[in-house]
Amino acid sequence: MISIHNEPQPTDLGDVRVANRAVVLRHVRLHAPCSRADIAATTGLNKATVSSLVTELLDRRLVRETGLTGNRVGRPATMLVLDGSPYAALGLQIGADDLVVVAVDPGGNRLLTWRRAFPAPTAGPADTVRALVTLARRAIGRVTGQGRTVLGLTVGVPGLVDTAGGVPLASGLGWRDVPLAADLRTALRETGFTVTVDTDANLAVLAEQRHGAYAGATDLVHVTGGVSVGAGVLAGGRLLRGGRGHAGELGHLCLDPAGPPCPCGRRGCLAASTALPAVVARLLPDATQDGPVTDYLPELDRIVASARQEDPAVLAGLAEIGRHLGHGASILANLLNPEAIVVGGHFATLAPWLLPAARAELVARTLAPQAGGCRLDASTLDSAAPALGGATAALATIEAGRLPAG
Repeated sequence: MISIHNEPQPTDLGDVRVANRAVVLRHVRLHAPCSRADIAATTGLNKATVSSLVTELLDRRLVRETGLTGNRVGRPATMLVLDGSPYAALGLQIGADDLVVVAVDPGGNRLLTWRRAFPAPTAGPADTVRALVTLARRAIGRVTGQGRTVLGLTVGVPGLVDTAGGVPLASGLGWRDVPLAADLRTALRETGFTVTVDTDANLAVLAEQRHGAYAGATDLVHVTGGVSVGAGVLAGGRLLRGGRGHAGELGHLCLDPAGPPCPCGRRGCLAASTALPAVVARLLPDATQDGPVTDYLPELDRIVASARQEDPAVLAGLAEIGRHLGHGASILANLLNPEAIVVGGHFATLAPWLLPAARAELVARTLAPQAGGCRLDASTLDSAAPALGGATAALATIEAGRLPAG
């Protein structure tokens, strides 16, 4: 399983070369264009070690030279930037009404983003695995056709994920005890790369930490908005997983024991009031008159249109949902004191009408003054954030200093 770690440091223990390679890669990622001398001066590695490591990374095309700079004392220096053009990493996510795949290279450049309409909450695990595999194979075919080697694939699920990549419970999907990672590996057969599973919230916060408005933050929460509600938590630069990988189930905190029923079997959960199906049911009572909703985008568009037209019932409903969201955020603020809580999915789409009430509730319910400095904002990433985070997570082996095979 993937974790975000604090900045790697040179070490004399374990595999020194791997650790030092990670130091060099991180420095180039954060400070490119930079020279070998810059790397040595900043990291404390000696110049001979840096030169040897850079030669190795150039040979594997993980970094490349961009020419000389004379903007310094002494001789012009050859500058380095990340390359990674021979490689790709894939992330997939299971949404309320679609599957998404994203591919990125080690430099963080997005190579593709594909969506496929798919009613996962009614499809069942077997059909979902088949659809994921079909989408993954198409993406693999595209990037390998460009001459790239796939480094890894990570799938984001709106539910509990254990340390083996199984899904003990995903109430929004109606899943119990699904060995998703094992099923995917079997269906994909011999891939030559790692296949892992994580919660969509964990992957979304990795995307935020790398690509979002709070890139580089070490204490950050992403709250997913979709078929369920989860929290991906970075604390001190590390992904908070818990003892068995089940941390972050914000959506199943009980806010009102007499509240509406939740798909998990309890009442009054945050998800029962704020998850996408609950929002559509609350604001568009006619949405299910012809059967269950399988495409939520038109319904969200209807809600946005009504809010812009200042429909009183819709505005009141959005304010109430915002207060519930703020209540959940206050629990996170009291427990974790993050720098920011970022909301994604339908929460981001509806942010102009949700966040005023949510921010007021956050401040009112947080013990520390002004919510302990915690900001509550909408994600600036698109709805593919978990898939983008999955692709980012699939790069972890390379970023930890392990060279790709070959």
